[in-house]
Parts: sequence; C-alpha cells; structure tokens
Amino acid sequence: MPAASTVPSISADSPLPSDERVVPVADLFRLLGDPTRLRIVLACANEPRPVGAIAESLGLSQSLVSHHLRLLRAARVVRAERMGKQVFYVAADRHISGMLADMLEHVAEPISDLSRDEP
Repeated sequence: MPAASTVPSISADSPLPSDERVVPVADLFRLLGDPTRLRIVLACANEPRPVGAIAESLGLSQSLVSHHLRLLRAARVVRAERMGKQVFYVAADRHISGMLADMLEHVAEPISDLSRDEP
C-alpha cells in the first residue's frame, strides 16, 4: 500500500486555506516567477554549489547571482552551507526540489495527455 501523502489535498468538501497560508505561497511563486531566479534555484537544486559556479554555468555575473541568492535565502528557497572559506548554496529542503521537479515534469507533458484527464 502506498504511503499516505503529507501534502494537504484540496477537494470540494474541504475549506480553502486562509489568506495567512495562501499569501506566502503566492509570494513564493512570484519570487520563482523570475526566470533568472528560477534558473539559479535549478542550478543548485540537487547539490551544493558556490556562487561562482552558479554564475559561470548560467552566464551571469557573481554580483547578480549573489543578489538573487540573498532574496531566495530570505524566502527559505535556498540555504547556505559554509565549507571552509567558501559558501555553497543548495535547495532549502526536499519540498523545494520536489516542487521544481514536479513542475518541470508537468510542463514537459504532451498536451494530449492533459486532455484525457478532463471530464
């Protein structure tokens, strides 16, 4: 038997979440709605990476990446890990990396698959 999901489901019978729960989620999606920030999170989603490596892989300046990482850290999307003198960034937890993986899978689905799910 599959493990029960810990993600709250939304059904017609359950009340919608309150604004105090919805607003932070909307803010998170707004933050990740910037393609540069989203690419930065994806660059460090699976393994800790230093700012320089993220910047180089995306063709961006270190200062721009640092600016975006500061915003992403404040929103608890990424976390910093100090190793010696260098700071590495990684997705804050499995929820972030899982959500991104799910969304990437969702947008890769062929449109014909989506029409089968409609009533």
